[in-house]
Amino acid sequence: MPMLYCFLPIAFFMFLLARAMSAGIDSNWYDAHATFYGDMNGGETMQGACGYGNLFEQGYGLQTTALSTALFNDGFACGSCYEIKCSIKVTATNFCPSNNNDGWCNPPRNHFDLSMKMFTTIAEYKAGIIPVQYRCVLCIKTGGVKFELKGNPNWLLVLVYNVGNAGDISSISIKGSTSNEWNQMKHNWGENWNTGLNLVGQALSFQVTTSDGKKLEFNNVAPVNWQFGQTYKSIQNF
Repeated sequence: MPMLYCFLPIAFFMFLLARAMSAGIDSNWYDAHATFYGDMNGGETMQGACGYGNLFEQGYGLQTTALSTALFNDGFACGSCYEIKCSIKVTATNFCPSNNNDGWCNPPRNHFDLSMKMFTTIAEYKAGIIPVQYRCVLCIKTGGVKFELKGNPNWLLVLVYNVGNAGDISSISIKGSTSNEWNQMKHNWGENWNTGLNLVGQALSFQVTTSDGKKLEFNNVAPVNWQFGQTYKSIQNF
């Protein structure tokens, strides 16, 4: 039987639970299994299916997990946060794909493929696969929501990250400074959203809705002279 290590900061997680309940997040415990991938330094966990790139630079570090198909929700679960007994908190930054051999990440299984550091926090390395319980919790982030702009004048791709509270995004709209009309962006992959509007030379505003239904407007977060390949930080968060 694999040995599990339980170090539970009770006061902190009771605080998170109270906030989650007030925010309408499902705080019930569910059964799942967990494995790990990569090494203790985060090897193989970067550049995941959520599009965050270097997880250290983006503020996620090694407190991360890949989600099975049942949990990943075609990328809409990117950025969501989970508590896994006993007791760690991780952010969804990658996808654990299905295979043809009845793998642990195949539907309908709920499965967490943790970074090695997180796995060895709750179990011995040699355990390999362990049963766990998990629940959704609020994401605690420092600073404002960030928007990384990529693409070209006729195809703008926006990576949105450092999203607090629910953490995962259900929809995004965009508008340029010469218009009063919000335009719905298309979910592209992971936490990347795109539009075909040519908004070069206009300040950019975003309207972001998270999975719990909360909506924030980030007005003129990118200035008139914004550039592709740059990241723009707002002063707001959920």
